Amino acid sequence: MANYIQEIRALVGHKPLILNTAAGILVNDQQQVLLNLRTDTHNWSLPGGYLEYGETYAEACVREYLEDSGVQVKIIAPIGMFDRGETTYPNGDVTQTISQLFLVQAIGGHVLTKATDETVKLDYFDFDNLPPLMNQQTADMLTAAQKFLQK
Repeated sequence: MANYIQEIRALVGHKPLILNTAAGILVNDQQQVLLNLRTDTHNWSLPGGYLEYGETYAEACVREYLEDSGVQVKIIAPIGMFDRGETTYPNGDVTQTISQLFLVQAIGGHVLTKATDETVKLDYFDFDNLPPLMNQQTADMLTAAQKFLQK
C-alpha cells in the first residue's frame, strides 16, 4: 500500500486527500481494547489502515490488523462508518479518512512484542482510561465501539 500512497503523493504533494481506511476493535476478557502506538505520529490508534486498490473494507481490516498487531482476526460485525476529521502527519501530509470500523475476534497469531516499521508497541486499555490518541476520529470510533459493546 505504501507504493500506492507514495505514487499519489508524488503527484499531489502535501495537498489534502480523502482516503479510505478500515480498523478493528479487539477486546480482551477484561473488556479492554487493543491499541497500537504508531511510529509515524507517535500516538495511539486502532490497528488498521488504508485500503489497497480493489480491496474491500473488511479485507483491509483483516490484512491491516495482522500487519499492525500480529493478530489474525475475523470480522464479527460492522460498528460504523466515520468520515469526520482531518489528520496532519509529521511530514506535512494531510488526509481526511473515511473509516469503516469493525468488531473483530482473534483467530490466530499473537500480539507483537517487537517494534515494526508501523507499530512501536501494543497494549490493552480500559475505555475510560485511554492514552493520547491519533485524532478525534479515533476517539469517536472508540466511543461508538464502547456503546456497541454495551448493547
